[in-house]
Amino acid sequence: MANDYFRFKQFLIRQDQCAMKVCTDSCVLGAWADVTGAKRILDIGAGTGLLSLMVAQRNPEAQIEAVEIEVVAAKQAQENISASPWADRVQLFPVGLQDFADIQPTPFDAIISNPPFFQASLKSTDAVKNQAKHTETLSFSEIISFAQHFLNPDGKLHILLPPHEAKVFEREAHQLGFFTNGILWLEATPHGKLLRAIHTYSRQPSAPSEQVLAVREKDHSYTAAFRELLKEYYLIF
Repeated sequence: MANDYFRFKQFLIRQDQCAMKVCTDSCVLGAWADVTGAKRILDIGAGTGLLSLMVAQRNPEAQIEAVEIEVVAAKQAQENISASPWADRVQLFPVGLQDFADIQPTPFDAIISNPPFFQASLKSTDAVKNQAKHTETLSFSEIISFAQHFLNPDGKLHILLPPHEAKVFEREAHQLGFFTNGILWLEATPHGKLLRAIHTYSRQPSAPSEQVLAVREKDHSYTAAFRELLKEYYLIF
């Protein structure tokens, strides 16, 4: 059973009211996505506010906006943001991405998201988890279309998905004028099962760089590469 909170070196995430808890793959996304030099960053589907606070820690110049449609999660995300050292730089909007687009936000330099990804899977009896996990509330095409309108010409879109869904998203992104610039494949152990894929997209064509990150060694200890990536966040490193 997940803890009611997760303490990082510089901030605390309370998560007892959120369907989606702090997880390893989201932490990797927050630490790996390139937000260097970004002045405005958008976090789509903020959940607990984890990604917003991770990028706020990494980029002290950025103004961050976050959208979260689920009312209770948005309330807890706001509490986490308000209690953090960067409350003055992170603004939460308790709305869906479609409603957020209607206010015509100023274009962003970076967009980061761990979006819903189940498209044809059996749903649970938990409506809140279904909203967080299933694409009926936020489709891949809606994310890409938003990026078309509200991502600066040289901006970057960072998306975390399971490997199969990442390929589906990639096909749609390419069809709508985005190029894959980088991929991080996240695996449980070296040469083990692929857990997730993080893709970076932009409108600028380039040969995509590919990396593989294993979370743990065969003996269950964290790998050196994982420790290096998360050393500014995890208390145990």
